[in-house]
Amino acid sequence: MPIDGGFGMGVAIDPRGIDPRGADETVERSEDHASHLEQALLQARKLIESTVLLHSRRLTTPSPVVRTDGARLGDSLAQLIGGARYSVAVTLTGAGAFENAVIGALDRTPSRAVVRMLCNVPAAEGVAERLRPLTRVRPEVRVSQSELRGIVVVDGASALVQTHDQEPEGQVAVVNDIGAVRALELLFAGAWSRGRKLADHLGLAPRLRTEFARTVLEALRAGHTDETAARAINVSLRTYRRHVAEIMRELDASSRFQAGARAVELGLLAD
Repeated sequence: MPIDGGFGMGVAIDPRGIDPRGADETVERSEDHASHLEQALLQARKLIESTVLLHSRRLTTPSPVVRTDGARLGDSLAQLIGGARYSVAVTLTGAGAFENAVIGALDRTPSRAVVRMLCNVPAAEGVAERLRPLTRVRPEVRVSQSELRGIVVVDGASALVQTHDQEPEGQVAVVNDIGAVRALELLFAGAWSRGRKLADHLGLAPRLRTEFARTVLEALRAGHTDETAARAINVSLRTYRRHVAEIMRELDASSRFQAGARAVELGLLAD
């Protein structure tokens, strides 16, 4: 007989009992619901775990920039370079305490990491001799005409930058901000691509460091005509032009003015 289901509707119940097919469908729906609920709980758990992990990382992430004095420079470099996995990029600008500490720490570089060193012209003169004591690593060295600052970039993730403070030992900044480190890495890559291999630079210098070559370069930088310069140097015009052509070829210069400018950049002439 019809029974009121409580909502003003009559529901007929089969006196012979419940259809077993309906019971199976009910069980299947219950199992599907339980499965979906389990998946949702698993996803929620993963989300919670990832959120906790992210929060813990934020709590333990070091400050983007940490300044340290020169007395702790060696320890900072040893920790940074010793942890390299892929690459170490170094710039040297002279022969001071920073450069000495960097070269001293390079032997801590793991064998799996590639080391590239970029020097300005003053630092390039004695760098081969300074690298000779290294036993575990042989950096690839190039010479840059760009203005450089002493930096060390490791794996594109961390960096150490030399600052120009007034203290005798100076200070360095340890940079952990990924955006800042990537910017330093891009600057290094740009200067590296334009740099000259150390062997090429050192091979170039002896031929152009003679007093006669320096006099010709001075005339080129000053913009003197060939006739005026030849008379001042007391050589024939033909001889002068032959030397100019050789110098321009050595400097890879397309004009006399460019040859004079590049001589300054390479340290062949005083600025």
